[in-house]
Amino acid sequence: MGKLIDLDAMRDAELAARSRRTHRALVCSSTGCLSAGAAGVRAALVAEIEAADRADTLQVVPTGCPGLCSRGPLVQVEPRTGPATLYAEVDPDGARSIVRDHLLGDRTGDQATTEVAVVPADLPFFAHQTKVVLANAGRIDPDRLEDYVAAGGYRALYDTLTTMTPEQALTAVERSGLRGRGGAGYPTGRKWRLLAEAPGDHKVVVANGDEGDPGAFMDRTIMDSDPHRVLEGLVIAAYATGAERGYIYVRAEYPLAIERLERAIRAAKRSRLLGKGVLGTDLSFDVQVRVGAGAFVCGEETALMASIEGRRGLPQLRPPYPTERGLWGEPTMINNVETLANIPAILGNGPEWFAAMGTAESPGTKVFALAGSLMTTGLIEVPMGISLRTIVEDMAGGIAGGRRFKAAQTGGPSGGCIPERFLDTPVDYEHLRALGSMMGSGGLVVIDDTVNMPEFARFYMAFCRDESCGKCVPCRVGTVQLHALLDRICNGQGRRRDLQHLESLCRTVQVTSLCGLGQSAPNPVVSTLEHFRDEYEALLVEEPVPSAVVTGDAS
Repeated sequence: MGKLIDLDAMRDAELAARSRRTHRALVCSSTGCLSAGAAGVRAALVAEIEAADRADTLQVVPTGCPGLCSRGPLVQVEPRTGPATLYAEVDPDGARSIVRDHLLGDRTGDQATTEVAVVPADLPFFAHQTKVVLANAGRIDPDRLEDYVAAGGYRALYDTLTTMTPEQALTAVERSGLRGRGGAGYPTGRKWRLLAEAPGDHKVVVANGDEGDPGAFMDRTIMDSDPHRVLEGLVIAAYATGAERGYIYVRAEYPLAIERLERAIRAAKRSRLLGKGVLGTDLSFDVQVRVGAGAFVCGEETALMASIEGRRGLPQLRPPYPTERGLWGEPTMINNVETLANIPAILGNGPEWFAAMGTAESPGTKVFALAGSLMTTGLIEVPMGISLRTIVEDMAGGIAGGRRFKAAQTGGPSGGCIPERFLDTPVDYEHLRALGSMMGSGGLVVIDDTVNMPEFARFYMAFCRDESCGKCVPCRVGTVQLHALLDRICNGQGRRRDLQHLESLCRTVQVTSLCGLGQSAPNPVVSTLEHFRDEYEALLVEEPVPSAVVTGDAS
């Protein structure tokens, strides 16, 4: 058994150590910036500081993602007192300049070398954000438990275990109004209560990190930027529902998230934040990371459970629901990673604090991955109810290349396309659903006026066709036929009857498919047909005129 952690002592020691530094250089070491060369930037910073013999007063900290992904690698210089300076598109030479001109010279950001771009402090990309889930992203070293504790980490867990009953913790989540951030927005507290009230001595909680939407990287960033936040939310969920073990399911394409989660689990066990007698209480709870092979269908609950059990990831008919009969026949609750990452803030600040953000029906914030034809792409966290126009035009800086906005697709392959006339729509569960789209996990792909909408729909149908598990005929066969019809239309060979068949088949696949993959696969087709039907009709060819039938007396 590990040594019981003293949260206050760890926090105070970490803050005292920081107070002896004149500056900290926070280097984004999340997946996006690492792919752009952040490891070399960090090495250059460290080497320059060591060459100046200033390692005792200047600290280089690898962090998670600050969100401005299109401008990486990112380095934020944080003085002991005063405002921080964020540098963008930093290379090793730029890193050395930052050390010489800013850290060693102790000069302010606007006096820093012109070799490195400085991000304005009032950049609209950041100004409109409210960070709850991403509060620590870009601010702490995800591999150091001490950093998380110094930022207030595990305090909500401690207070929950020592001052609240499981019922009180569950009620707080219900009162917050938190809804599942992975798809349809099912009330989180309601799902927790189903597990808490399920009969059985052994219960399981699962964090779903199987994020498969093209262009989406919200859960990946949360896991590789702040893994302890996910763990803390999972342990609180276990306490409130009576679970004794948990799993974090992550797709194999996220190796950095997997590594950091596993290191966080080991650190938490050493400090008795996991295992037997969590924080010296009667709660015992263990967590394992399970790695999926990358099947999109494993984002669906029953397919995910099959994969955890070592079986092929295939969905099952419901009922029974997972909270009735889940992993190895035991009651199981599955929450999205972002959903669980909200829990420490809700329990730490109170449900009313959370419910005051966003809208009445969709409280809180939502993390979105901005991708596509935008001036600025990256990760944002905004209050529910913010307008799509604010996100696209203000935060992302509008459409790249001087092109015009054509549509925004939310919800990935399960979502729909929202045309320009709905740019002022509030972004929440109800309004997106009314437009034939959905929140999904938070992917937001913006397309410009160069994109052909039937071809756009064909791309997503090809994805759904390839990702279909093949278990049910409507999805297995329907997605192939839908793609074939779209192929024919896009190639200029479609006829009006093909358009009729396309609409009819979309309805059939939606209504008769076994799981959410098939039920939502036609959504991009349906929404583009509704809003951009003229583009489909422009590709159709005329029906051939039947040959005339000659009748009458030939004499």
